[in-house]
Amino acid sequence: MQQRKHINRMLGIAALAMLFGGSSVYAQSTGTTSAQGSGSSSAQAGSGSSSASAAAKGSNGSVSKADQRMMKNLAEANFAEIETGKLALQKSQNDQVKAYAQKMIDDHTQAQKELEQLAQQKGVTLPTETDMKHKAAAKALSALEGEKFDKMYMNQVGVRDHKNTHQLLTKAQKDAKDPDLKALAAKMTPTVDGHLTMAQEHTGKKGGSSSGSSGSSGSDKSGGSSASGSGSSSGSK
Repeated sequence: MQQRKHINRMLGIAALAMLFGGSSVYAQSTGTTSAQGSGSSSAQAGSGSSSASAAAKGSNGSVSKADQRMMKNLAEANFAEIETGKLALQKSQNDQVKAYAQKMIDDHTQAQKELEQLAQQKGVTLPTETDMKHKAAAKALSALEGEKFDKMYMNQVGVRDHKNTHQLLTKAQKDAKDPDLKALAAKMTPTVDGHLTMAQEHTGKKGGSSSGSSGSSGSDKSGGSSASGSGSSSGSK
């Protein structure tokens, strides 16, 4: 009788142990599954957030090829103006010409700084010097002396190139896809037109800033930097 009671007691203890043991295993299993599910959801959410952020970042600063060309043309024209301005300070004996040349250096240096700031924001790499046509024109200009130099400088750099640059800036305001480039072109235009007016007054060649020239920069490729046969097409201000 006592042996039977002892057996029943042992069976009861074993049953309780199994009951509590199963609950513990179930709780641990449930906790693990929940943690894994939560972690997976968080990871997926984080991944989605990162992808959205990357996409947004990638869309910022994207500039069309045509807009990049316009920016590069303006940079080349700025460098050409600065280079020929320094040349005029060295070679000219005319105070008016020298004063004009200094203004070209000052204004185009400032214009280039603003253009470089915009390019940096947009991820656009600008040239660090003018193009070959400008270099060739500057070389031809450097071979002249006295009044011949002054006349060539004011006609080519002062008048013709500023007409070309005016056309480039007008095109940028009309056709550029990037609103910041449009705004910069609009800001530069009055300064370019002012330079043109000064040159026209000096040379006696009156005329609107939008009038064409033999070196008109109508194409995107040459832009404001092309002045066929002319010295340098001055850039933006």
